[in-house]
This record gives sequence, structure tokens and C-alpha cells, in this order.
Amino acid sequence: MIDILIINGPNLNLLGTREPEIYGKESLGDVENSLQNLADKENVSIKFMQSNAEHEIIDCIQAANKDSIKFIIINPGPLTHTSIALRDTFLSTQIPFIEIHISNIHKREEFRKKSFLSDISVGVIVGLGVNGYSYAFIQAIKHIRSN
Repeated sequence: MIDILIINGPNLNLLGTREPEIYGKESLGDVENSLQNLADKENVSIKFMQSNAEHEIIDCIQAANKDSIKFIIINPGPLTHTSIALRDTFLSTQIPFIEIHISNIHKREEFRKKSFLSDISVGVIVGLGVNGYSYAFIQAIKHIRSN
């Protein structure tokens, strides 16, 4: 059984090469390896998913509900600001989740400041680079163990 699902949205497969001055030099594989090491230490199962397609992310969340995944950490990328469908999926599945962003979306363009997910999430981590994934992971474990 998977305890925590990590979902990365559009363009996050380009981490390490895409605008490194904003997103850093670590690849998505580096982030996943770091989280896998944390999961192994905490004896928690973890699964990773990245897609550039909104419908694949929605399908993954719906499947997570059927698979009784306990928590989701999601970096929805640009879907944060555009996807009511993603919001509706989280509302319908009721899986607790943390929304994360590598950059500080509040210091960027005006359109990036609106999230369709923040108000229904357990929490939001922004602007802490890829370390935000580890912080979210630690909080997800606390959430799982306290429920």
C-alpha cells in the first residue's frame, strides 16, 4: 500500500535545466531520490508521478482514492492558476494534500498569485526551493501518524 503520493505537474520534468535561477539546479530525479531516502528512514511507502497533461494528473488522483493513498504532496506547476478540474478532483476524493511551489509565487507575475488549490489544502509551501518537498513530506508523515 502507498502512503504518500508525490505529484509534479507540467514542466517539472525540466527541473535542473529550466530557469535554474528560479527553480535551482537539482533535477526531479534528485528530488525523488532525496524523498525516497526520507521515506526509507521513516518506514513510509511513497510513489512518484509527473505529467504535463492535466487529465493524467486527475486520473492519478482518482486512482489514489481507490488505492487508499493517505496523503498527496503536489506541485501543480501552472495548473495551480488555471485548473478548476484539479480543484474539483481534490474536493471529490477528499485526500488530504499539501500544495508546494519551488519559487515564491507571490513575488512573481500577478497571475501566479491566485491558486485554485490553496484554500482546500492542508497547507502550502512556497519559495523554499526543492527543500519544500522535504518539509511537506515531514508534515505529511505527521498528518498520517496523527490520524
